[in-house]
This record gives sequence, C-alpha cells and structure tokens, in this order.
Amino acid sequence: MQEAKGVNYRHAFHAANYADVFKHALLVRLARALQRKEKGFLFVDTHAGRGRYDLSRAARGDSRDRQPEWPGGIGRLWGRGDAPPELGDYLGLVRAFDRSRGNLAAGPRFYPGSPRIMGLLARPQDRMELWEKQPAECAALRREFAGERRVGVHAADGYGAMRACLPPPERRALVLVDPPFEAPQEWSEVAAALAEGIGRFRGGTYAVWFPLTGRARMGGFADWLRGAGAPSLVAELVVDPGAEGMTGCALAVVNPPWRFAEEAQTVLAYLADVLARGQGAHGSVLGAASR
Repeated sequence: MQEAKGVNYRHAFHAANYADVFKHALLVRLARALQRKEKGFLFVDTHAGRGRYDLSRAARGDSRDRQPEWPGGIGRLWGRGDAPPELGDYLGLVRAFDRSRGNLAAGPRFYPGSPRIMGLLARPQDRMELWEKQPAECAALRREFAGERRVGVHAADGYGAMRACLPPPERRALVLVDPPFEAPQEWSEVAAALAEGIGRFRGGTYAVWFPLTGRARMGGFADWLRGAGAPSLVAELVVDPGAEGMTGCALAVVNPPWRFAEEAQTVLAYLADVLARGQGAHGSVLGAASR
C-alpha cells in the first residue's frame, strides 16, 4: 500500500497504517541485513510516492473528510516500550524523523515513506533510484531529496526500473516493488518485472508488497515464485481474518538475506498482537529459504 500511485489512490489517507508499519519494518530488516557487509548496494523503489507524510492532513480529502488510518497503525505502537529489537530499530527511525521535522507533540505527525526510510538508513556507499510516475507525487519526491547525493528520482513507470537500473555497478541491490493493485493486470506486470529483474541481475534481493484481499489475488504468482529459480519466502500479516475486504498484507521476498526469515517472524508475532483488529490475527513466514 504505497504512496498515491494510481489515479484513484491517495496514500495520504492510508499513511502509517498497519500495512505501512508491516512493510517498512521488514524493509528496515532487509536493508540492515545487506549492510552487514561494508560494500554498498543499490536500493530501487519502483513506486516510490512522495517520501514523507504529514499525518495531521491525513483526514482531508478532495471533496470530503475521511477517517485517517494511522491511529490503527503507527498510533498503536507510538507510546509502547516493549517492542523487540528487530522492530525497535524501525520505530526509532520513525520517531527520530518525526522529531527532526519539528513535532514536539506526544503523538506522531510526520511519517517517512519507504524512500525516506531508506534515505535515513543509507550509508555513503549506498545509492538510491526512486521511480514515481504520478506527477504531483514525483514533484514532492524531488523536493524531498533535493540536493542529496547518490539519489536519483525518475518521473516514469517503475516497472521500467529493472531494465534501467540492473545490473548495478555495486553488484548488490534491494528492489522494492509496491504497486497500488488497482488494475486487473497488476500481477502479470509484477511477474514480468520480476522476471526481467532476476534475468538481468540474479543475485539481487526483490521484495513485493501486496494486500491480502479477494480483489488482489496472487493467482498464479505463487507458482511463478516457486518456479523462479531463486530462493524465496512470503511474510504475511493478517490483522482481521473475518474482514470482507482487506484482511492483511504480505511481502514476497526473492533471495532473502541470511536470518531475515527469523527476524521477520519476530516482527510479525509482535505486530499481530498489537495491530489486531479481530480474533485470529496472526503473522507467518511461508516457504522460508535464504541464501
């Protein structure tokens, strides 16, 4: 559930909700795993959005007010002090970012999207290529990273990032694919992009976020993933098993780094308890296999 990538999608209403918490917490674990080695890596965000969000504006719609979703996401974790270290790393980044933007209130206000989270984590030897085709969001993204070295911003369809960015000169890469899943052909586009990415750079780590709903079904993607010829896993967080719409979300990871499966399971166990919306909430790591 990424940042305002479709015509009808407005991530400002959804920013910092449970799906963002899930996605960004696991993204931090992936980045930290790659940073165990001194050599730099390339981070590619195919659907980057604007980079950060003002949660005080989350309820303002184009024609009517809407209920913001962050109180059921980052809001539930903000004042807690019992998070495991695997999740505390992410929370520390978000809290520090919020304060650095001038928020002195008790609750959160400024929330970093995936590009800014990775920007906070990036070392001098790491590099970022951010893709966003929605004009207003891309303009905000450019402003967010204006003057920052080793960050490229592209106003284009993110599925083209595989051909443009891979293989990277660093010979190491983390690629986040996070589309809005508004179009019926989204899964086929995801699979095609992954196939191109793996074909061009087999050793990269590829992470695909997707909602667990009847509308955005994996279809044959799970079979495709198993036949991709690379180790993979799927981390799932189900917060409301009885919901008619979105019951949770998941992250499919191709070439998961060493120990990522174990760290993800720790994160999911905590989030399932704290972010639950209904009975039977749970988190799991399926098909775990790592290099």
